[in-house]
Amino acid sequence: MAAMNANPRFLFLTTSTREPGALGNTEWLAQQAAAALPAGTPQTWHHLSRLQLPPFVDQRHTSGKYDMPNGDMKTLLDATMDATDIVFVAPVYWYSIPAPLKIYLDHWSAWMRVPGLPFKEEMAKKTLRLITTSGDRTKAQPMVDSIRLCAQFMAMNYGGELWGKGGPPDAVKADTAAVAQAAGFLAA
Repeated sequence: MAAMNANPRFLFLTTSTREPGALGNTEWLAQQAAAALPAGTPQTWHHLSRLQLPPFVDQRHTSGKYDMPNGDMKTLLDATMDATDIVFVAPVYWYSIPAPLKIYLDHWSAWMRVPGLPFKEEMAKKTLRLITTSGDRTKAQPMVDSIRLCAQFMAMNYGGELWGKGGPPDAVKADTAAVAQAAGFLAA
């Protein structure tokens, strides 16, 4: 793993589709990891399920380019471009990523094709990490592999994954190994 950026700016993208106000296992674990960052480290948190994320329309083989996004997608693009470290806070849904994260990732295809936006070049300077929970580790592996491949495609540093045993509310709090690993996960 690469050393931490001298002036890190963390973007946490929470992707659970739990109802607002319900703190899930994955987000709780991410909060533990974030709390271990040095005081004053900039952190931006976005809950993707609470934003207006339009469906991705694939124009790669027709017009081949996209307009600059607006609304919540522009907010996410700006936050993505500003961050040095992007952390996907994603519980395992059906062995994969939650739908809001899939929509966000699909829009990366558009952002790579916005005229004048050096999206892929800037992404190669960033670190991507995953914090996730599931009933057992093997169920998380397809998602872990997918996120690692996304980082590889974008030439990003992959900072690894933090997995905790989830399931019913607060289950991850009993996973002492995950809680201990959270304390140093973002410093790696």
